[in-house]
Amino acid sequence: MSRPVYVDLDDTLISTDMLWESMCFLASQRPVSVFGLPLWLTRGKAGFKQAIAERVSFDPALLPYRPEVLEYLRGEKAKGRRLVLATASVGLIAEPIAEHLGLFDAVLASDRETNLSGDTKLAAIVHDCEGAGFEYLGNGVADVPIWKQAAVATLVQPSAGASQAAARLADGIEVKQIETRRAERGPMIKAMRPYQWVKNGLLWIPLLLAQQVGNLEKSMHVAIAFACFCAIASATYMLNDLLDIESDRRHERKRKRPFAAGCLSISTGVTVLVGLLLGGFGVSLFALPVAATGMLAIYTALTISYSLYLKRKLFLDVLVLAGLFTHRVLAGAVAADVRLSPWLLAFSMFFFLSLALLKRYAELLATEGQGAESNSRRAYEVMDIGMVETMGLSAGYMAVLVLCLFVSSDDVTMHYPRPYVLWLIMPPILYWVSRMWFLARRKVLLDDPVLFAAKDRVSWLTGIVVGLVAMVAGW
Repeated sequence: MSRPVYVDLDDTLISTDMLWESMCFLASQRPVSVFGLPLWLTRGKAGFKQAIAERVSFDPALLPYRPEVLEYLRGEKAKGRRLVLATASVGLIAEPIAEHLGLFDAVLASDRETNLSGDTKLAAIVHDCEGAGFEYLGNGVADVPIWKQAAVATLVQPSAGASQAAARLADGIEVKQIETRRAERGPMIKAMRPYQWVKNGLLWIPLLLAQQVGNLEKSMHVAIAFACFCAIASATYMLNDLLDIESDRRHERKRKRPFAAGCLSISTGVTVLVGLLLGGFGVSLFALPVAATGMLAIYTALTISYSLYLKRKLFLDVLVLAGLFTHRVLAGAVAADVRLSPWLLAFSMFFFLSLALLKRYAELLATEGQGAESNSRRAYEVMDIGMVETMGLSAGYMAVLVLCLFVSSDDVTMHYPRPYVLWLIMPPILYWVSRMWFLARRKVLLDDPVLFAAKDRVSWLTGIVVGLVAMVAGW
């Protein structure tokens, strides 16, 4: 019991890496500073970490601590053992964490000149414990030199290499392992959010309305564009989650996202994110017209701008969201090389503006229910609920009005032999828009209305009715 316990931070005490976390905080809090990363690398790894830590702030209470490790440390603390946080993270990161937990008697951390890792950390530990026996909690290959000199080597969620090295430690070293909770299955798939791909189905609308689905070449182009948009969408959703990693941890539901929960490493996520971007654009450049790749590039630029900046701007955020939906429709027309009616673009803009405002409305109702006055992630306040509701309903009804004007126009006769039948579309769409707002007001619709509609039986029935009417009008 007299042996001190030295505890690693990254992937041991917490199920994430604070250097990667700090870079996410930097990109979110001070995006322009990201351009300084290559310059800071010239200062060495210690100077690099210090430069980032000096420019970010974080709440140590929100980090994904391993509960099994905390339980073990509290038990050892109760026995009177000395606990020391020994980490390669800089003091600006490690000390607030130690202060928050209130478990550690001391902190050994990197500084501007020294990166406390491997043999360097071992020397600091030996000096701190004055050569006496010690216990060390770690997880990776970099911890092996320390385990070789420890009296007790305690493994926490070890890597394959660390486990193999620990099995070869000298007989006099006691090897223990703290059993931790297994990560849920498929965190990478969850981070990619494949359920969001349903929104890219909008690319097919121009081809359907032009009644050219039977054109194999055009259908193939739209199918490839759909796959590329899905890859880019997953990449941008992952980027958004990395930028929102701390704010997601404050959210009752979003804190379960893979990056926020610490069940998917940030480094792995960044690698997959880059791969998705390269793959999406590579396939598009090879298989689609240049104009279609340009539409994909515009979509990427808009979504990244939204994640970095625009989503925090009043009303501009919903305009961008509506624009992204309309952009998908326009991209589908470009990929298929079909004429797109300006009436459809006008309808899309009003219709999806209504849905974007509906999403903000649901978020504001949830914020009001929590007793808060505003959402730190958005530019809206609870007092704006009435305004958002009025604007959203108006936009939805404007979409129906635009559809009425389209049916009354001469353009409709170009594709529909029985254009008068299209008037039967108005009642179900008017009903659907009104119903969605009723559900949001009753707090049944709690999140993204598009995803809600994808699972809602009434929405499916409404879509089937609209589709059947359009088919009859086209016969």
